Amino acid sequence: MSEPVAPLEPARVAPARVEHPRAAPLRVVVADDSVLLREGLVRVLGEAGVDIVGSYGDADQLLAHLAQTAPDLAVLDVRMPPTFRDEGVRAAIEARRRRPGLGILLLSQYVEVAYAQELLASGSGGVGYLLKDRVASLAELDDAITRIAAGGTVLDPEVVAQLIGRRTDPIARLTPREREVLALMGEGRTNAAISAALFIGTGAVEKNVTSIFQKFGLDDSGNDHRRVLAVLAWLQR
Repeated sequence: MSEPVAPLEPARVAPARVEHPRAAPLRVVVADDSVLLREGLVRVLGEAGVDIVGSYGDADQLLAHLAQTAPDLAVLDVRMPPTFRDEGVRAAIEARRRRPGLGILLLSQYVEVAYAQELLASGSGGVGYLLKDRVASLAELDDAITRIAAGGTVLDPEVVAQLIGRRTDPIARLTPREREVLALMGEGRTNAAISAALFIGTGAVEKNVTSIFQKFGLDDSGNDHRRVLAVLAWLQR
């Protein structure tokens, strides 16, 4: 006679853990003279898994505490006290001088192409320029800071459109499809992302990218970040 078999206990399944894709939280400082917007940024960035190590009402405070906070990325309003002109841009340039490799995300109420060009002039990457309306979307903001922290370039589509609009002669040689691809390249999108956005194959995207560089007299390095900088460098000549 076989021995009785003890009833099996229900299997215990450990609850799933949701982890942020980053290896470690980004250390971020925020500077904006608007208390409402500044606190909103702190909350939204916190929800994105970011470690806010400093929050300031003007650019001078951000710079004064830069060594102490040791951030990976700084989010700054373009216009802040005392003149409300380009304090954010000036602070961003100085912050990168003091802390090479610091990611910079500038926010503006309006498209100010001159400030975008000044930020991008160094060509070192890890920079972004977005309209403030973008901060309303957690996904958009999280994507932007992730790409900037990785050394990428993130530009608002409106900024890209105005940068492109400033140089009409060579762009007039582009086909309508090539213009669409160029605009998405300027936003820092990969070939795969452009393919998905335009509903075309990656091979077609690569063909358009190659054609764009040929018409601009630029070599295609095959690196998404470098090609964005090349296009921007051409636009700023």
